Amino acid sequence: MKCRDTKKKITLLAPAKVNYRLDVLRKRADNYHDLRMVMQRIALADEIELSLSETPGIRVRCNREEVPDGPGNIVWRAADALLKRAGLETGIDIFLVKNIPMAAGLGGGSSDAASVLMGLNELLGLDFTDEQLMEIGVRLGADVPFFIFKKTALAEGIGDRLSAIEGLPPAWLVLVNPNIHVSTAWVYQNLQLTKKTDTDKLPEFCNRIEDICSLLSNDLEQVTIGRFPVIREIKEQLRANGARGVLMSGSGPTVFGVFATERQARDCRKLVSRNTSWYSVVTHTL
Repeated sequence: MKCRDTKKKITLLAPAKVNYRLDVLRKRADNYHDLRMVMQRIALADEIELSLSETPGIRVRCNREEVPDGPGNIVWRAADALLKRAGLETGIDIFLVKNIPMAAGLGGGSSDAASVLMGLNELLGLDFTDEQLMEIGVRLGADVPFFIFKKTALAEGIGDRLSAIEGLPPAWLVLVNPNIHVSTAWVYQNLQLTKKTDTDKLPEFCNRIEDICSLLSNDLEQVTIGRFPVIREIKEQLRANGARGVLMSGSGPTVFGVFATERQARDCRKLVSRNTSWYSVVTHTL
């Protein structure tokens, strides 16, 4: 395929996500799990600069030294997968500024990969549809299609079957991470499944902060808190300082508290971060 490169460089924001709900329904024959999740993008974001180069190959630089170049990096694999799907050989330089904590349950790597797919699609003039990009993305990670979908979503299957959720109110969030990394694979390997059914209903209408808080549930919390009890302490501190609802996001260890106003969120963060080395930030839903 011949590309129509009308631009040489593009800069993107790759937002994080939180899970308002994460139900693990069953283990599949392929060793993945069938899930039911309510996923919400938030304003905390990584920054990605994509540049076309006359030097062949894909190169990744990052503001964090521990982030690898080459196939060990999901953004490298995303660029490689798109070029192969398009039948192109061209030079790509990727500069990644990581603002989202890594291995934190916030989907940073998946969002970065999704942004690279969408950005290169635009930069190279490939005209792939979102559905085609999602087909490429799901092979990189189960959450990648969600970030290409660009809407608050009910995610089912392994997280790749997406339905838009309309009407959720905006919310302010305080994210707190105790500066530890959690392996998603380890969490699922240690999960003890309890009986759940597909007929467990989500609320039909969610237009108040209280409705968001009624959604909050995460089957993975039991595993991660068992290994890292500090997560329970963070949840208790967020509640004690005004959070309307509190939950660990994804496989953790990041915990978020839900607030109706920015002022409430900032007051809480100030109190929770006092005398601790925990990472914390105030953000809002998209």
